[in-house]
Amino acid sequence: MLTSKEMTELLHVDRSTIYRMAESGKLPAVKVGKQWRFPKTQVNNWLQSQGLAEPAQPDVQPAVQIQPASTPQNGEFSNLFPLHCVQLIQDTFADALGVMMVVTDINGQPATRVSNPCGLFEAISDQPQAVQKCVDQWHDMAHTLDLEPKFSPSHLGGLLCARAMIRVGTELQGMVFVGGIAPQAWPPSEEAVQAVAAEFGVNPQIIGTHINDVFYLDQDEQAHVLSLVQRIANIVAYIIDERTSLMSKLDTIAQLAR
Repeated sequence: MLTSKEMTELLHVDRSTIYRMAESGKLPAVKVGKQWRFPKTQVNNWLQSQGLAEPAQPDVQPAVQIQPASTPQNGEFSNLFPLHCVQLIQDTFADALGVMMVVTDINGQPATRVSNPCGLFEAISDQPQAVQKCVDQWHDMAHTLDLEPKFSPSHLGGLLCARAMIRVGTELQGMVFVGGIAPQAWPPSEEAVQAVAAEFGVNPQIIGTHINDVFYLDQDEQAHVLSLVQRIANIVAYIIDERTSLMSKLDTIAQLAR
Protein backbone atom coordinates (compact mmCIF):
# COMPACT_ATOMS: atom_id res chain seq x y z
CA MET A 1 0.00 0.00 0.00
CA LEU A 2 1.20 3.50 -0.90
CA THR A 3 0.54 6.47 1.39
CA SER A 4 -0.92 9.76 0.22
CA LYS A 5 2.54 11.32 0.58
CA GLU A 6 4.00 8.71 -1.76
CA MET A 7 1.16 9.35 -4.21
CA THR A 8 1.89 13.09 -4.27
CA GLU A 9 5.51 12.26 -5.15
CA LEU A 10 4.39 9.76 -7.76
CA LEU A 11 1.90 12.04 -9.54
CA HIS A 12 3.50 15.42 -8.73
CA VAL A 13 0.26 16.92 -7.46
CA ASP A 14 -0.73 18.24 -4.02
CA ARG A 15 -2.31 16.08 -1.38
CA SER A 16 -5.75 17.68 -1.64
CA THR A 17 -5.86 16.68 -5.31
CA ILE A 18 -4.95 13.11 -4.36
CA TYR A 19 -7.81 13.07 -1.85
CA ARG A 20 -10.30 14.43 -4.39
CA MET A 21 -9.25 11.82 -6.95
CA ALA A 22 -9.58 9.06 -4.35
CA GLU A 23 -13.02 10.27 -3.24
CA SER A 24 -14.28 10.46 -6.83
CA GLY A 25 -12.98 7.00 -7.71
CA LYS A 26 -10.48 8.32 -10.25
CA LEU A 27 -7.63 6.73 -8.31
CA PRO A 28 -7.52 3.13 -7.02
CA ALA A 29 -7.77 3.65 -3.28
CA VAL A 30 -9.15 2.19 -0.07
CA LYS A 31 -9.88 3.97 3.19
CA VAL A 32 -8.30 2.54 6.32
CA GLY A 33 -9.96 4.35 9.20
CA LYS A 34 -9.61 8.00 8.21
CA GLN A 35 -6.55 7.47 6.04
CA TRP A 36 -6.42 6.78 2.31
CA ARG A 37 -4.16 4.00 1.11
CA PHE A 38 -3.34 3.15 -2.51
CA PRO A 39 -2.65 -0.47 -3.65
CA LYS A 40 0.66 -0.55 -5.55
CA THR A 41 -0.36 -3.01 -8.26
CA GLN A 42 -3.63 -1.21 -8.99
CA VAL A 43 -1.89 2.17 -9.04
CA ASN A 44 0.58 0.76 -11.55
CA ASN A 45 -2.27 -0.53 -13.73
CA TRP A 46 -4.01 2.84 -13.48
CA LEU A 47 -0.83 4.64 -14.56
CA GLN A 48 -0.52 2.29 -17.52
CA SER A 49 -4.16 2.84 -18.50
CA GLN A 50 -3.69 6.61 -18.37
CA GLY A 51 -0.58 6.41 -20.54
CA LEU A 52 1.53 8.06 -17.84
CA ALA A 53 5.27 7.51 -17.53
CA GLU A 54 6.10 5.67 -14.34
CA PRO A 55 8.68 7.38 -12.07
CA ALA A 56 11.37 5.36 -10.35
CA GLN A 57 10.04 6.17 -6.86
CA PRO A 58 8.12 4.71 -5.22
CA ASP A 59 9.03 1.36 -6.72
CA VAL A 60 5.88 0.17 -8.49
CA GLN A 61 6.84 -2.77 -10.67
CA PRO A 62 5.13 -3.15 -14.06
CA ALA A 63 2.79 -6.10 -14.47
CA VAL A 64 3.85 -8.90 -16.79
CA GLN A 65 0.35 -9.44 -18.16
CA ILE A 66 -1.27 -7.59 -21.05
CA GLN A 67 -1.63 -3.95 -20.13
CA PRO A 68 -4.57 -1.74 -21.12
CA ALA A 69 -4.12 -0.23 -24.54
CA SER A 70 -3.80 3.50 -25.05
CA THR A 71 -6.07 3.72 -28.09
CA PRO A 72 -8.84 6.35 -27.99
CA GLN A 73 -11.51 3.66 -28.13
CA ASN A 74 -10.07 1.85 -25.13
CA GLY A 75 -9.62 5.09 -23.21
CA GLU A 76 -13.27 6.01 -23.75
CA PHE A 77 -14.47 2.61 -22.52
CA SER A 78 -12.09 2.50 -19.53
CA ASN A 79 -13.25 5.93 -18.42
CA LEU A 80 -16.79 4.62 -18.03
CA PHE A 81 -15.99 2.67 -14.87
CA PRO A 82 -13.62 2.73 -11.86
CA LEU A 83 -10.84 0.51 -13.18
CA HIS A 84 -9.55 -0.61 -9.77
CA CYS A 85 -13.05 -1.71 -8.71
CA VAL A 86 -13.66 -3.79 -11.84
CA GLN A 87 -10.14 -5.23 -11.58
CA LEU A 88 -10.80 -6.44 -8.02
CA ILE A 89 -14.07 -8.07 -9.10
CA GLN A 90 -12.40 -9.67 -12.11
CA ASP A 91 -9.47 -10.95 -10.04
CA THR A 92 -11.84 -12.52 -7.52
CA PHE A 93 -14.01 -14.30 -10.09
CA ALA A 94 -10.99 -15.52 -12.06
CA ASP A 95 -9.42 -17.05 -8.95
CA ALA A 96 -12.72 -18.56 -7.78
CA LEU A 97 -13.54 -20.11 -11.16
CA GLY A 98 -9.98 -21.20 -11.97
CA VAL A 99 -9.78 -19.43 -15.35
CA MET A 100 -8.07 -16.50 -17.01
CA MET A 101 -10.21 -13.39 -17.30
CA VAL A 102 -9.96 -9.95 -18.93
CA VAL A 103 -12.30 -7.08 -19.76
CA THR A 104 -11.89 -5.49 -23.19
CA ASP A 105 -13.57 -2.80 -25.21
CA ILE A 106 -15.72 -3.81 -28.17
CA ASN A 107 -12.61 -3.85 -30.40
CA GLY A 108 -10.89 -6.45 -28.23
CA GLN A 109 -8.41 -4.00 -26.68
CA PRO A 110 -7.81 -4.84 -22.98
CA ALA A 111 -9.25 -2.42 -20.44
CA THR A 112 -7.98 -4.46 -17.47
CA ARG A 113 -4.91 -6.59 -16.92
CA VAL A 114 -5.41 -10.33 -17.35
CA SER A 115 -6.43 -12.00 -14.09
CA ASN A 116 -5.11 -15.45 -13.13
CA PRO A 117 -3.16 -16.02 -16.38
CA CYS A 118 -2.23 -19.62 -17.09
CA GLY A 119 1.46 -20.47 -17.39
CA LEU A 120 1.28 -20.97 -21.15
CA PHE A 121 -0.16 -17.51 -21.66
CA GLU A 122 2.40 -15.94 -19.33
CA ALA A 123 5.19 -17.65 -21.26
CA ILE A 124 4.24 -15.80 -24.46
CA SER A 125 2.95 -12.56 -22.93
CA ASP A 126 6.28 -10.76 -23.25
CA GLN A 127 6.17 -11.18 -27.03
CA PRO A 128 4.22 -8.26 -28.59
CA GLN A 129 3.35 -10.21 -31.74
CA ALA A 130 2.02 -13.09 -29.65
CA VAL A 131 -0.12 -10.80 -27.51
CA GLN A 132 -1.48 -9.12 -30.63
CA LYS A 133 -2.67 -12.53 -31.87
CA CYS A 134 -4.81 -12.81 -28.73
CA VAL A 135 -6.17 -9.27 -29.15
CA ASP A 136 -7.00 -10.01 -32.79
CA GLN A 137 -9.02 -13.04 -31.78
CA TRP A 138 -10.85 -11.08 -29.08
CA HIS A 139 -11.70 -8.51 -31.75
CA ASP A 140 -13.00 -11.23 -34.07
CA MET A 141 -15.13 -12.75 -31.32
CA ALA A 142 -16.84 -9.40 -30.77
CA HIS A 143 -18.42 -9.73 -34.20
CA THR A 144 -19.64 -13.31 -33.98
CA LEU A 145 -23.41 -13.72 -34.13
CA ASP A 146 -23.77 -15.64 -30.87
CA LEU A 147 -24.90 -13.37 -28.04
CA GLU A 148 -24.87 -16.19 -25.49
CA PRO A 149 -21.41 -17.14 -24.14
CA LYS A 150 -20.00 -20.38 -25.47
CA PHE A 151 -16.52 -21.89 -25.60
CA SER A 152 -14.49 -21.66 -28.80
CA PRO A 153 -10.95 -22.86 -29.56
CA SER A 154 -8.34 -20.11 -29.44
CA HIS A 155 -5.25 -19.65 -31.58
CA LEU A 156 -3.14 -20.72 -28.62
CA GLY A 157 -3.16 -24.41 -29.41
CA GLY A 158 -6.93 -24.65 -29.23
CA LEU A 159 -7.31 -23.57 -25.59
CA LEU A 160 -10.96 -22.82 -24.92
CA CYS A 161 -12.20 -19.27 -24.40
CA ALA A 162 -15.59 -17.58 -24.21
CA ARG A 163 -16.88 -14.03 -24.13
CA ALA A 164 -19.87 -12.19 -22.70
CA MET A 165 -21.04 -8.79 -23.90
CA ILE A 166 -21.14 -5.64 -21.76
CA ARG A 167 -24.16 -3.55 -22.69
CA VAL A 168 -24.07 0.17 -21.90
CA GLY A 169 -27.50 1.67 -22.46
CA THR A 170 -28.61 0.25 -25.80
CA GLU A 171 -25.08 -0.34 -27.13
CA LEU A 172 -22.63 -3.21 -26.80
CA GLN A 173 -19.42 -1.48 -25.73
CA GLY A 174 -17.26 -4.12 -24.06
CA MET A 175 -16.67 -7.78 -23.34
CA VAL A 176 -15.60 -10.11 -20.56
CA PHE A 177 -13.37 -12.97 -21.70
CA VAL A 178 -12.58 -16.20 -19.88
CA GLY A 179 -10.01 -18.65 -21.18
CA GLY A 180 -6.88 -20.72 -20.72
CA ILE A 181 -8.98 -23.90 -20.48
CA ALA A 182 -7.69 -27.15 -21.93
CA PRO A 183 -10.01 -28.87 -24.43
CA GLN A 184 -10.71 -32.57 -24.17
CA ALA A 185 -7.84 -33.48 -26.51
CA TRP A 186 -4.90 -31.93 -24.68
CA PRO A 187 -1.93 -31.59 -24.92
CA PRO A 188 -1.60 -30.99 -28.67
CA SER A 189 0.78 -33.01 -30.83
CA GLU A 190 4.39 -32.03 -31.41
CA GLU A 191 3.45 -30.84 -34.89
CA ALA A 192 0.69 -28.66 -33.45
CA VAL A 193 3.13 -27.20 -30.91
CA GLN A 194 5.50 -26.31 -33.74
CA ALA A 195 2.65 -24.67 -35.65
CA VAL A 196 1.56 -22.62 -32.62
CA ALA A 197 5.14 -21.48 -32.01
CA ALA A 198 5.47 -20.40 -35.63
CA GLU A 199 2.14 -18.54 -35.60
CA PHE A 200 2.96 -16.67 -32.38
CA GLY A 201 6.58 -16.06 -33.29
CA VAL A 202 8.05 -17.76 -30.21
CA ASN A 203 10.55 -20.52 -29.59
CA PRO A 204 8.84 -23.96 -29.79
CA GLN A 205 10.65 -24.94 -26.60
CA ILE A 206 8.78 -22.21 -24.70
CA ILE A 207 5.46 -23.61 -25.86
CA GLY A 208 6.53 -27.19 -25.13
CA THR A 209 7.81 -26.38 -21.64
CA HIS A 210 4.53 -24.72 -20.61
CA ILE A 211 2.08 -26.79 -22.64
CA ASN A 212 0.54 -28.33 -19.51
CA ASP A 213 0.44 -25.06 -17.55
CA VAL A 214 -3.22 -24.54 -18.38
CA PHE A 215 -6.55 -24.93 -16.59
CA TYR A 216 -8.32 -28.29 -16.55
CA LEU A 217 -12.08 -28.05 -16.05
CA ASP A 218 -14.55 -30.89 -16.42
CA GLN A 219 -17.85 -30.45 -18.26
CA ASP A 220 -19.76 -29.37 -15.15
CA GLU A 221 -17.10 -26.82 -14.25
CA GLN A 222 -17.09 -25.45 -17.79
CA ALA A 223 -20.87 -25.14 -17.71
CA HIS A 224 -20.59 -23.30 -14.38
CA VAL A 225 -18.13 -20.81 -15.89
CA LEU A 226 -20.44 -20.19 -18.85
CA SER A 227 -23.38 -19.63 -16.51
CA LEU A 228 -21.48 -16.90 -14.65
CA VAL A 229 -19.52 -15.04 -17.32
CA GLN A 230 -22.55 -13.11 -18.59
CA ARG A 231 -23.50 -12.25 -15.00
CA ILE A 232 -19.99 -10.86 -14.51
CA ALA A 233 -20.42 -8.76 -17.64
CA ASN A 234 -23.76 -7.55 -16.28
CA ILE A 235 -22.04 -6.49 -13.03
CA VAL A 236 -19.59 -4.39 -15.03
CA ALA A 237 -22.50 -2.88 -16.98
CA TYR A 238 -24.31 -2.10 -13.71
CA ILE A 239 -21.20 -0.37 -12.31
CA ILE A 240 -20.97 1.71 -15.48
CA ASP A 241 -24.65 2.69 -15.28
CA GLU A 242 -24.36 3.65 -11.59
CA ARG A 243 -21.18 5.65 -12.18
CA THR A 244 -22.68 7.45 -15.17
CA SER A 245 -25.78 8.33 -13.15
CA LEU A 246 -23.68 9.55 -10.21
CA MET A 247 -21.40 11.68 -12.39
CA SER A 248 -24.46 13.23 -14.05
CA LYS A 249 -25.89 14.16 -10.65
CA LEU A 250 -22.57 15.62 -9.53
CA ASP A 251 -22.37 17.68 -12.71
CA THR A 252 -25.87 19.02 -12.05
CA ILE A 253 -24.95 19.91 -8.47
CA ALA A 254 -21.78 21.62 -9.65
CA GLN A 255 -23.74 23.70 -12.16
CA LEU A 256 -26.29 24.72 -9.53
CA ALA A 257 -23.51 25.70 -7.13
CA ARG A 258 -21.93 28.13 -9.62
